[in-house]
Amino acid sequence: MADDQILTADAAREIIALWPEGPPSSLPPTPPETIFKAPMAGGPAITVLRNVSTPTLTVFRPDPGHANGVGVIVCPGGGWRILAWEHEGVDLGQWLAARGYTAFLLKYRLSATPEDPAHFARDSAAMAASLTRPLPAAKTPRSLDKVMGDPATRAAREAAADDGRRALAIIRERAGALGVDPGRIGLIGFSAGAFLAADVALDPGGPPVAFVAPIYGGETRGRPVPADAPPLFTAVAQDDRMLVSVLRGLCVDWFAADRPVECHLFARGGHGFGMSRRGQPTDRWVELFEAWLVDQGFA
Repeated sequence: MADDQILTADAAREIIALWPEGPPSSLPPTPPETIFKAPMAGGPAITVLRNVSTPTLTVFRPDPGHANGVGVIVCPGGGWRILAWEHEGVDLGQWLAARGYTAFLLKYRLSATPEDPAHFARDSAAMAASLTRPLPAAKTPRSLDKVMGDPATRAAREAAADDGRRALAIIRERAGALGVDPGRIGLIGFSAGAFLAADVALDPGGPPVAFVAPIYGGETRGRPVPADAPPLFTAVAQDDRMLVSVLRGLCVDWFAADRPVECHLFARGGHGFGMSRRGQPTDRWVELFEAWLVDQGFA
């Protein structure tokens, strides 16, 4: 889908500002928000956002005759530097709405990236090279902080979690107008968005989460999994060497807390597969997610 088509489709939907008066936490100033195309996960170029400083929710409403009252906050990934807006956001929002769910695509705040496209491309290539180097299983990191623990990333991660909690609170407050049950609102996220989803679900003081689905990302950081933690669904590929062991730890922690958990480890698929179809085992994750939602009573 072309960038202008994405923007036109977004503009036609309801967009909710998260912090009309400004967020309680701040990040360093960013250049103007930018939308562009970039290849992701070995697939074709997809629509991407960067330098997001004004967080919003874009609402994907189902056909009223098929609406099931379940809300799903969709959190795209991108290392807190970009948002994979299309294949980890818009595509899933449309897929959920077609099945009766009301989807809320979260545009959360990001770290600043260079305004110059060439400078940004060089920085992105260097980061990608450092994060995709081959590793034996025994050396795969168990915590994201071992890989991306710099102060800028930590600050962006906290701001993103603030945006996620605010999104959940707004949807619960406006549940009637939005056509959802306030007790049946869950989160699904990818990569950085998966860490966001897990961080929100683990917050003992935050709004309750009905279910959480961190896809190729998410961790507890040693925080206790609450006794009433929501059901958890995860999926990751074995060749996603930066995050496979991190996500495995999340599953173990959820299981140790005796909370419902379903974990899918695919033999191949790499990182960032999202809703793309590439002839890999990971292509099946979304059908498994749909079956899990039904099994958990969210349909």
